[in-house]
Amino acid sequence: MSGTEATNGRAGAAAPGSHPEPTPVPASRSRRFRFPTALLLTCAALGVAGGLLLAPANWLSTILFPGLPFVSVGLAGLWLLPSVIALRLLRRPLVGLLVGLLAGLVIVPFSGYGFGSVATNLWWAAFTELPFLFVMWRYWGTWLHYIGAAVVGIVYPLLAWASFDLGSFPVGTRVLFFAITLASCLGGTALGILIADRLRAAGVGPRR
Repeated sequence: MSGTEATNGRAGAAAPGSHPEPTPVPASRSRRFRFPTALLLTCAALGVAGGLLLAPANWLSTILFPGLPFVSVGLAGLWLLPSVIALRLLRRPLVGLLVGLLAGLVIVPFSGYGFGSVATNLWWAAFTELPFLFVMWRYWGTWLHYIGAAVVGIVYPLLAWASFDLGSFPVGTRVLFFAITLASCLGGTALGILIADRLRAAGVGPRR
């Protein structure tokens, strides 16, 4: 063995008593769960805007509920809108829930339901986030937004069955109720995607 080879071999070996360096976390993973100030400010703006939209929608839905429940449920997709915009625009984990939370807090003084509005907003926002959770926020395909909308469009009428007294309606009317809810959720999601894409084209949000 030459002297140079021996020197290189000693340099490459760990010194006695030293500790190996920890394996670094992949940069892509650490970036996904980072919440820089600019991102939080964007979420705050989206949350406030969402709250200002949902405050009148909440009252309108409440007023329509007793006499025109089918029209009332036609507004359901609006509750998905702020979170869909956030997820589509920012493409970061949990921003949908964060914006839903902030929008709920904004409408607390105006909703008549107090902090129950926060729970309601988080419930709707969870369905926008859920499809991306299943892929660990590694994939941001448009179709995942629509999966969340389709799931909540079916789950909501089932959970609200007693509230709307759907059992008293004919089968065809029940089917129509489900169809309106589903169409509203899909429509709200499509609108959220469109708004987010327009915002990104205007230079809002991080670069892909």
